[in-house]
Amino acid sequence: MTHDLAGAPDAFFERIRAILSEARGRTYASVNAIMVEAYWKIGQRIVEEEQGGQAKAAYGSQLMPELSRRLGNEFGKGFSVANLKNARQFYLRFPDQEKRYTLRSELSWSHYRLIMRVEDAEARAYYIREAADQGWSSRQLERNIRSGWHRRLLSPKAPAEDRQPPDPRGLIKDPYVLEFLGLPEDQRLHEADLETALIGKLQHFLLELGRGFSFVARQFRISTETNHFYVDLVFYNYLLKCFVLIDLKTDKLSHQDIGQIDMYVRLFDDLKRAADDNPTLGIILCADKDETIVRYSVLQESEQLFASKYLAVLPSEEALARELEARHVLDVQPGGSESDDCA
Repeated sequence: MTHDLAGAPDAFFERIRAILSEARGRTYASVNAIMVEAYWKIGQRIVEEEQGGQAKAAYGSQLMPELSRRLGNEFGKGFSVANLKNARQFYLRFPDQEKRYTLRSELSWSHYRLIMRVEDAEARAYYIREAADQGWSSRQLERNIRSGWHRRLLSPKAPAEDRQPPDPRGLIKDPYVLEFLGLPEDQRLHEADLETALIGKLQHFLLELGRGFSFVARQFRISTETNHFYVDLVFYNYLLKCFVLIDLKTDKLSHQDIGQIDMYVRLFDDLKRAADDNPTLGIILCADKDETIVRYSVLQESEQLFASKYLAVLPSEEALARELEARHVLDVQPGGSESDDCA
């Protein structure tokens, strides 16, 4: 019995295409992982054998150029002096006892060349885990490292998927970096313009929001017996298992803004949240904020409300440090005071 494939449905060919695509993807991942391990072993040989375990070559300045020339002649591209130095640095960053924890098959050599330049060991471990688990491209990883992603989280520990309930502070940032919008840094926007810009770059915004976020609606209406209220942006986070409301403010945070997001969250919990959802979270995304207002408002004690600043450009190390310092400037030890000068 024969079959006429000329009239076969598109779904049949799509299934065959999916099989081949998956096979190619697995082949690429396998080859990629083998090459990453090869670079690690090259770095190990350079450090342990040819350099006697020291970070600097003991055999003269021509060691790397000669090795590069010979490997290039036989194996082609990929063995420049710069890349051999990267291999050496790769091994030094991740010595033998750490190798099995850090060589993730999902990550390419381009990923590792970026990660190994991060000085802090905990931050390196974080970027390895997140880049592998979240499927970050090397370009996205570079952007996240440059924007201080790890440092901007309210808590550096991301919530485990099997932990109940997870801590939202492991997913929420302050500040958020919106350089992908191309906003004018020195001009005040209307909130509707900011909302439209974010929707226009929704994929970028979801990547900046981070793990587990999916878009639900803009200008989401919540109706009571007497009024209609509209939330700028509504998301759902499948890790936190809750809705996340974002209220956009293109000027400085005020007490009225805090009261508004508090009301929105209460309304949403009462009228929209399902029985198996965790309590709704509310984020005020504002152009600027006074940490004193944050400290002496319901934001300080609430586990559902947050205020985060947005930045229109990628911050420098110095600018990010100033932002993070401002975030903690009023932190005090339990039972302490903000200043002893008033005693």
